[in-house]
Amino acid sequence: MRRTTLLLLAAPAMVLLAFFFGLPLAAVVVDALQGGLGAFARVLAMPGFWPSLVGSSVLTVVASALSLGVGVAVALHLSRLPEQRRTLLAFVIALPLTFSGLIVAYGFILTYGRAGLVTQLLALAGGDAAIIGKALFTPVGLAFASSYYLIPRVVMGLLPVFVNFDRAQLEVAQSLGATPAQAFRQVMLPQLAAPIAGSLCLIAAVVFGAYGTALALVGTRLPILPLQLYSLISETGSDFPAAAALALLITAACSAIMTAGAWFGSRHEKHL
Repeated sequence: MRRTTLLLLAAPAMVLLAFFFGLPLAAVVVDALQGGLGAFARVLAMPGFWPSLVGSSVLTVVASALSLGVGVAVALHLSRLPEQRRTLLAFVIALPLTFSGLIVAYGFILTYGRAGLVTQLLALAGGDAAIIGKALFTPVGLAFASSYYLIPRVVMGLLPVFVNFDRAQLEVAQSLGATPAQAFRQVMLPQLAAPIAGSLCLIAAVVFGAYGTALALVGTRLPILPLQLYSLISETGSDFPAAAALALLITAACSAIMTAGAWFGSRHEKHL
């Protein structure tokens, strides 16, 4: 009876997953396998594939590391605040998650672009507006803009974990002579390594497959896989089986990143 009840409760989610993930994925698989594995071979032979793979990997590492560091620090700070103040700040921090990648990109252009507010203020302080504004349209600028919606994901995922952590352990460590940094690094961090790794893998998968912000900031000039896929399905593209194959490769990479996070989390919990 209990198993039947659980299946009935899970049925709506299973139906939605089948219609909005399973069927589209099956259609992409069918397109990619037209003519066997030739589409995958064409993707791997494309001149821009390997540079795009390297570019996506570098962007993922830089943006994820930056976002994780800032997100952990913010979540740790919020966990020490009174509940009402923490709830209000968490609401404000979560607002960027409601914006699309294009809106984020245009907001950064208006703020940090060549004629942006921050750029003009820095120019008044003696900076070169051309150099400062140009930096936004580079891989570094893209990583900076991506952090805008990656950091809230880290904060929202880790904040409950930090709030529920038993801080008496930190107090004991400090009473024995450890500094606050040592207590965090040697007592708190090892116990929270699993959720932190899960957050890292989540934002890494997001930034690896995202294209909206990158498309608005740098167009198709930046060699990353999502923009390579966009070029294959745009008006100038005609090889749709190759586009489907590349989409499956990106999906597989993101799935592998998420699986790595889940594996690390389960492995860490077994050793606790």
